[in-house]
Amino acid sequence: MTASTSSRNWTGPALLSYGFRPFFLFSGIWAAFAMVLWLALLAGTDPLPIAFAPLDLHVHAFVFGYLPAVIAGFLLTAVPNWTGRLPVVGWPLAGLVALWLLGRAAVLLGGAWPAWTVAVFDLSLPLALIGFLAREIVTGRNWRNLPVLGLMAIFALSDAIFHIEAAQGPAHDGYGLRMGIAAVLMLITLIGGRIIPSFTRSFLARRQATLLPVAMTRADWAVMGLTGTALLAFVGLPHASLTAFLCLAAGAANLWRLSRWQGQQTGAEPLVWVLHAAYAMLALGFLAVGAAALDLIPGSGARHVWLTGAIGLMTLAVMTRASLGHAGRPLTASRPVATLYLALIAATFARFLAGFWPAEVWLLYISALLWIVAFGGFSILFWPILTRAKRAAKAVSTVRHA
Repeated sequence: MTASTSSRNWTGPALLSYGFRPFFLFSGIWAAFAMVLWLALLAGTDPLPIAFAPLDLHVHAFVFGYLPAVIAGFLLTAVPNWTGRLPVVGWPLAGLVALWLLGRAAVLLGGAWPAWTVAVFDLSLPLALIGFLAREIVTGRNWRNLPVLGLMAIFALSDAIFHIEAAQGPAHDGYGLRMGIAAVLMLITLIGGRIIPSFTRSFLARRQATLLPVAMTRADWAVMGLTGTALLAFVGLPHASLTAFLCLAAGAANLWRLSRWQGQQTGAEPLVWVLHAAYAMLALGFLAVGAAALDLIPGSGARHVWLTGAIGLMTLAVMTRASLGHAGRPLTASRPVATLYLALIAATFARFLAGFWPAEVWLLYISALLWIVAFGGFSILFWPILTRAKRAAKAVSTVRHA
């Protein structure tokens, strides 16, 4: 029985027929809602008995609230293609979604709860995902993806550290947050380095292009090693000169790596160029964080090149592509979908500029509103795609090469 057969055999709601469906839909809704909540908190209102201080809630909602849902949707869809084993569908999938919703409820409503209770509820989905991934890798002997398992374990540990720091004081610039950001950026470096050249090669081959992306070489592994070293320095010594120079070197190296993937030929298809744009944001984020460590630019705006640009745009790109492909839709982005990408890119630049002029609060609001447009728009546009049965047309897998 194949993964597709297992999904077809599910006769319940289409939303539970594949992991990407509920998790991508709910992550988009959460991303928009969490930004609306942040705007309310900025305005001085306190509508919910939240478990964290407002700024801690803001960063946690996106790094440890939004991202686990996206990662869950990706892994529950990709792992069956990696291992050849059956996907999680139906009520077991609903149980995983419930774990994520339980974590969100605990953070939003657990202001009077013991801190450990909120942490246990919040960590339930990441820990379940680690167990699922470990089982599939070991049973399927898919040792190639052990680094993904390791990064997931680091991410879950980061969330636990964030809870400990938040119980003792501000956590919005602590080790837990920086470690979580670093783990996700390494996932983008690792998995993005597989899927971006692969999807670009397929697109260019259909157009009979002569210049194709360069295959993975030792140079790519060297870039990833430098990237990991820079991120370790960022976690431990975010303001050190050594961190600055490592980040600047990693930024330049990743721009060089990106240049080998022929992104300049992908302008005709937003589903492809957005992947290159997101990876460019990762590289530019390294340059910005390096410059911030040298006190050349504000640190908050620099980190948002990573948070809004690299992480936000890459996850939106993967969610739109995977949703279309696995739902049997044509792998091409409509004009409204391309508008979502452009809105998020504009949000990144607005948030970066806001770091230079903190008194110009309108830049923060513009960035937040553009974020809401991007993820609220995704939720609206992709609601029928994610909640209805797969079309008969053969879907092109978007994660099988990851």
